[in-house]
Amino acid sequence: MPDASPLSGPLRCVFVYGTLRKGGSNDITRLRPAPRFVGMARLAGTLYHLSAYPGLLLGGAVDVVGEVYAIEPALEQRLDGIEEIHGRPDDEYFKREVTLDVDGQAVDCLVYEINPGRVTSAARIESGDWMLELSRSVRK
Repeated sequence: MPDASPLSGPLRCVFVYGTLRKGGSNDITRLRPAPRFVGMARLAGTLYHLSAYPGLLLGGAVDVVGEVYAIEPALEQRLDGIEEIHGRPDDEYFKREVTLDVDGQAVDCLVYEINPGRVTSAARIESGDWMLELSRSVRK
């Protein structure tokens, strides 16, 4: 992980919990314009296994593990493309705003929440950690 940088003013941050995490198939640190790592965080929710990627529903009983990055508007547009955000009710993901604790500091973050209709038969990831789930899958 890159060194965490303290927040110095209002920034647009994103909480990533799946393939966008460092080392994931869509690793945010490989995207441009480059994000700035802010810190690790946890978010109450339910994480679902959707084959090659996870989906998060907010408000569940599990602490979902993720990384927080400060991003520029151009990178947010790129993330919207990856998550196929079109502003329609049948989109796979919706953009939400949450406030998370990152190293004792409240940080407003964008998070991509799965459309509840997409996880009706999906398995839950009880650990709340997509990267841990992937490492377990590799060992099987």
